[in-house]
Amino acid sequence: MKQSYTIRHGALDGVEVFLAVARHRNFRRAAAELAVTPSAVSQAVRALEARIGAALFARTTRSVGLTEAGQRFLDRAGPAFEEIMAAGEVARDVGQRPTGLLRLSVPRAVVPLILEPMIASFCRTYPEIELEIAASDEMVDLAAGGFDAGVRLGQFIAPDMIAVRLTPPFSFVVVGSPDYLERHGQPEQITDLRHHACLRLRRANGAVAPWSFVDGNGAIEAVVSGPLIAHDYPTLLGAAIQGVGLAQTPRPVADGAIEQGKLKPVLEDFAGATPGVFLYHPGKRQVLPKLRAFIDHLKPADRDNG
Repeated sequence: MKQSYTIRHGALDGVEVFLAVARHRNFRRAAAELAVTPSAVSQAVRALEARIGAALFARTTRSVGLTEAGQRFLDRAGPAFEEIMAAGEVARDVGQRPTGLLRLSVPRAVVPLILEPMIASFCRTYPEIELEIAASDEMVDLAAGGFDAGVRLGQFIAPDMIAVRLTPPFSFVVVGSPDYLERHGQPEQITDLRHHACLRLRRANGAVAPWSFVDGNGAIEAVVSGPLIAHDYPTLLGAAIQGVGLAQTPRPVADGAIEQGKLKPVLEDFAGATPGVFLYHPGKRQVLPKLRAFIDHLKPADRDNG
């Protein structure tokens, strides 16, 4: 049973009906194509003509033709309507399967540790996804920046975000090269750092970060000084390996150099801990298939959802 055409209020009201009538030059055949009644088609066309302020069809008892206004409207509205329908299909496609541009905001230090090992396999597995990684240590507004998700240390993620754990908790470790420690000695207490060259990190907000420690149950922030300030951990680590001074970095960043004997950890009894690294996004309702595919590909099965 045919249904009456529902009049909607908006710029596209009746356009699909108009195009069907213009295509068939017949109200009944247009109604059959749209699965509505002929009276509903007539009603929609009349409403469109009233809104435009011009007659679009020249009607007789035997034929339906386009007026000059109708032809001009068809010339512009036909291609535009097709583009709108195509846009809807593209948007629907993105919402139903892993495809489209996936933009991530990621700290520089995380890229080689977590992302680089899986980028190639992810791109091979999901060839219809374009992966864009914006490596920056700035805290960004995901929505304002046009990002689908971000990666940050757990303590810096807002509580209203959905967080997915990527690493276990880890400590921040102070490291120095064997050559540096041989020349300057090994610090045994936090206060010993005043006699050492300490390589420091400038945060995205412009402040130079103090070094963080724990002593018993209390947290301690030590203001240190030294010859180098950098904006990322890999630069600090490289300078420490070259013997420029001591650096405090996340343990996973320094592990490789420690294992190779290029760096030695010090003050380990005072090392502070962080909850770990998490991927975060605004909410479950906004998880498109492209982001869900990335999350599933990134986190091993034994990782817990935060």
